[in-house]
Amino acid sequence: MARCASIILAAGQGTRMKSKKPKVLQELLGKPMVEYVVEAAEAAGSDPILVVVGFGGDQVVETLGDRVEYVWQREQLGTGHAVMMAKEYLAGFDGDVLILYGDTPLLSVETLTALIEARRENGAAAAVLVARLDEPGGYGRIIRDTLGNVCGIVEAKDATPDQKLICEVNTGIYVFEAEPLLKALDRITPVNAQGEYYLTDVIKILVEDGLKVTGVVTDGTEEIMGPNDRVQLAQTEAYLRQQINRKWMLEGVTIIDPESTYIGSQVTIGRDTTIYPGTFLNGKTVIGEDCVIGPYTRIVDSTIGNGTEIQFSQIMGATIGSDNHIGPYAYIRPGTVSEASVKFGDFVEVKNCRIATGSKVPHLTYLGDAEVGANVNIGAGTITCNYDGVNKHRTIIKDNAFIGSNANLVAPVTVGAGATVAAGSTITKEVPDGALAVARSRQEVKTNWCSPKERLKKTDN
Repeated sequence: MARCASIILAAGQGTRMKSKKPKVLQELLGKPMVEYVVEAAEAAGSDPILVVVGFGGDQVVETLGDRVEYVWQREQLGTGHAVMMAKEYLAGFDGDVLILYGDTPLLSVETLTALIEARRENGAAAAVLVARLDEPGGYGRIIRDTLGNVCGIVEAKDATPDQKLICEVNTGIYVFEAEPLLKALDRITPVNAQGEYYLTDVIKILVEDGLKVTGVVTDGTEEIMGPNDRVQLAQTEAYLRQQINRKWMLEGVTIIDPESTYIGSQVTIGRDTTIYPGTFLNGKTVIGEDCVIGPYTRIVDSTIGNGTEIQFSQIMGATIGSDNHIGPYAYIRPGTVSEASVKFGDFVEVKNCRIATGSKVPHLTYLGDAEVGANVNIGAGTITCNYDGVNKHRTIIKDNAFIGSNANLVAPVTVGAGATVAAGSTITKEVPDGALAVARSRQEVKTNWCSPKERLKKTDN
């Protein structure tokens, strides 16, 4: 099977973004643009994937990690120069080489696959991704010969009046046969007004050598959108959001208001789930069937079981069971796992806990580093005191326990099965199964009490 490598150009600063980070790290739906490109290259079967970095390169490396290899372009001397930096990594490579850009996040794997197949089927040394635009503007024009093969690419500023009428433009995305590409890179020169090495010169050299270059027209011109400023970034995200939302609606998900619903590219959603406005679903989130999510809810890197309802809440790195009820205004933090039919009510915060089937945390409660059994009721205002200033400790509440309101459970501590903790208690010792724990001062009632204000009046008189 023929191999494929990808070179992703990601060395530019993108000055019009007016940002401290490189343009390719600007986010769409919570994910850097370059990650979309890497994922498309991976899906197209690329190995290796070489990312050319320069400005803010350390940030790109930190973001992508070891899933790709890195090539440094210390000076930005054009697209041809960027590809030249990757030559040594491709020495001896036999296969296709895709040239991609870290700021074209909408490029699909289907388009890349079609480009690779067109080069192979036509026996061409290269294939150019071509777009047809009604207003080509500043794009380079594709020049074809009588057989329809690409015989040149003319930059807009160098085009004749007749050439400017051509509506086929160069997207800058190519696939090359490795050997002709590497040989042609040795022959390009920076003899131009900008003093840069142009990748389009490689196409020119291949044609002059009598090698075939084919052009593949993309059906979706939106795929080549590469935002240069924050306005275009918002427009690109709006298009991406529209496509993702449309996909899920066609898969049987109800989205009440697609314009105010934000679903990431790695999210999956089951049928007959309803998404209300103001909802953000990001990361590798999995939503089950028959769920109701939102309004105004954010879920990141979490799994939500079938039939669960969540409103006005935030869930991060959690696994939520089926038929849970969450919110309003709950905050479920990383490490939390709930089983079936659990309730997290209003103003509840839960971190690194496991909550068994049928338990209820109705409102105004903090549970941290706790293991809660089945059918437990946690009263309002309960706190697990899990942090002693140095270490975190675990609280265990066993099945069918009842925790009264305003209880403090000072970890490490265990409340036994069927035990009851009286309201207002501070528990520092184990509560046995079936026991009642009361840890509060005895109530005293003083009759004929004179309030401080009344005492002050008597003094003044």
